[in-house]
Amino acid sequence: MAEAFVTGGSGFIGRRLIRRLLDDGHTVRALVRSTASADAVSALGAQPVPGDLTDPGMWRDEVQGSDVLFHLAAETDITADRARHDLVTVAGTRAVVDAARAAGVPRFVHCGSEAALLAGEPLVDVDETAPLRPDSEAAYSATKAQAETLMLKASSDDFTTVSIRPRFVWGPESILIDSLVASVKAGEFAWIEGGRWITDVTYVDNAVEGLVRGWLHGRTGEAYFVTDQQRVALRDFLETLFRIYGLDTPIPDVDYATAEARVPVPGRWFLGQDCTLRTDKAVAELGYQPIVTQAAGLDAVRDSLTARR
Repeated sequence: MAEAFVTGGSGFIGRRLIRRLLDDGHTVRALVRSTASADAVSALGAQPVPGDLTDPGMWRDEVQGSDVLFHLAAETDITADRARHDLVTVAGTRAVVDAARAAGVPRFVHCGSEAALLAGEPLVDVDETAPLRPDSEAAYSATKAQAETLMLKASSDDFTTVSIRPRFVWGPESILIDSLVASVKAGEFAWIEGGRWITDVTYVDNAVEGLVRGWLHGRTGEAYFVTDQQRVALRDFLETLFRIYGLDTPIPDVDYATAEARVPVPGRWFLGQDCTLRTDKAVAELGYQPIVTQAAGLDAVRDSLTARR
């Protein structure tokens, strides 16, 4: 069995990753910044490692002895300023890569995103040959691209780096879905040009399956898209989730000009254009297949909400 080190372990994907690793018989240490985060990873059965991502002197020695490092931590607030994204996502990734390499960790798996490819144009049936966009006007997209680039370039014969890129990760206790629900309740959500954009989505356990397979089978310096392999119309998919959440609030439609005035990038790219991704590479090289169907995932969301009420 292996020793794993995880950043971002108290987050939505991170908690499911820790549970999967422990269920598979591995031991896990997880970097935590707060008491609440420490309590969350401890409750799962992982060992919390106190420290700030951007201050590696606090935790660098704890990486020693790890067989794999999963890097999930990043700045996810799209309204944060560029300096914050640079500090957490870019400088933070550089610090974790440097710590892993110095500690002799053999494999490094980064949780990437299709957002690193977004600069205004839709992504339609794209594969991993599509270019990263560090020049994107959206700070989140630009810095995710920069972070992935520096991580993949750090690969060497004895340091395997792999990026797994899920799209629109959803499931029980999803922070993203919870935030969209809150926006609807506050009257701050609208469908852009009807909202029926065709998109890929990724149930959280399918994203975790991709991360684990990236660790076990990924080629160094390579990136892989993983999804549910079941494309949806964004509006239909979100309306289903909103009904599960008990929402019956009327949601208005807006045109692109209105959206440009109200919705920051990349939020309006997320809600206002197609995004479809090919997973052929992950299937062929990682043996990736979704392990949870969308129907089962929706049932899990219902069950989770019932338990939370």
